[in-house]
Amino acid sequence: MDRKTVPALRAATPEDFAAITAIYADHVGNGTATFELEPPDVQEMLRRWRDITERGLPWLVAMRGDAVAGYAYAGAYRPRPAYRHTVEDSIYIRRDCVGEGIGRSLLDALIADCERAGARQMIAVIGDSGNTASIRVHAATGFAPIGVLPDVGWKFGRWLDVVLMQRALGPGAREPAP
Repeated sequence: MDRKTVPALRAATPEDFAAITAIYADHVGNGTATFELEPPDVQEMLRRWRDITERGLPWLVAMRGDAVAGYAYAGAYRPRPAYRHTVEDSIYIRRDCVGEGIGRSLLDALIADCERAGARQMIAVIGDSGNTASIRVHAATGFAPIGVLPDVGWKFGRWLDVVLMQRALGPGAREPAP
């Protein structure tokens, strides 16, 4: 896929979850973007998808031909009611599709979908301060660095930081919440 080619994006369906689960398992087993240590099975991933989408939040897939090349979703930032207008984004790209602009396309669409859903803030909780690709794509879409939580995760025999970034959605905090 040429970097200038926009991937086909759509809402995830149950049929996508074998591919989604495989993409996530690769990130769990080989990467530091997630601090999960054991990859969940398809049924658990479907449970997570239902939890997200039943709240009216987006879970998107990017297609490369007829195969899932990546996915992204926005979940509740925290469960307490005062946080109900704030979401946290997650983006995972299939290893052979990294660097093709898929993450940027997914994040742009996720931001737009969350604005339509009435969210006012989006938080990026980026595993590993060495995850420069994720930090760059978030910065390119208007996220500002908020801080770093040093050495809060232990994976692959080393301590990992978490980078926090934030972006206002729609009117953000300029207007009262509905």
